[in-house]
Amino acid sequence: MVAFLPSVGSLDTGPTVKGDGVFLRTPTMNDFREWSELRAESRSFLAPWEPIWPSDDLTRQAFRRRLKRYQREIREDLGYPFFLFRAGDNTLLGGLTLTHVRRGVAQACTLGYWMGAPHADRGHMTKGVRAVLPFVFETLKLHRIEAACLSHNIASIKLLEKTGFIREGYARNYLCINGRWQDHLLFARVLEDHLGLTGDGAAPAS
Repeated sequence: MVAFLPSVGSLDTGPTVKGDGVFLRTPTMNDFREWSELRAESRSFLAPWEPIWPSDDLTRQAFRRRLKRYQREIREDLGYPFFLFRAGDNTLLGGLTLTHVRRGVAQACTLGYWMGAPHADRGHMTKGVRAVLPFVFETLKLHRIEAACLSHNIASIKLLEKTGFIREGYARNYLCINGRWQDHLLFARVLEDHLGLTGDGAAPAS
């Protein structure tokens, strides 16, 4: 079951999403030590899949700047950052972000995620993505969530397919990852998928 805090836009805590054995909430300064230790421990594991980290990325000052940016994004309905925790012992597992929120005729956002090396390949991120989808479609009232992954990132491809994303395309030199412009596969999930309808909004034939 998924639950939400009453106020999506609260800058004290931000939105919280509960899922199957995991929960997601907006980062706070109290998370700095556990976050920095997990990221440092996972650096070599994450490097092939992420942009090059700034030299001060794991410092307290940089984390504080990150939180200020997160608060602005939430306040302005531009993005919703989450840390992913294991329910029960509140262990930080990784992170999940909803960025580039577009309203108007698009009503869409972009999904990103990272998993700490000690917690990889255990299904945690699958649970995290499944938990956040109702938040996207029912709370934020968006129509589309997009994701991109490197064409050789088999684990990420499996994650997106397992959580109902449909492969829609291939983008050459799409993002600068690990210091190189690299091709990406493009995936998306739309409201009609979430509701079990066909792509044109009509109910599927019986």
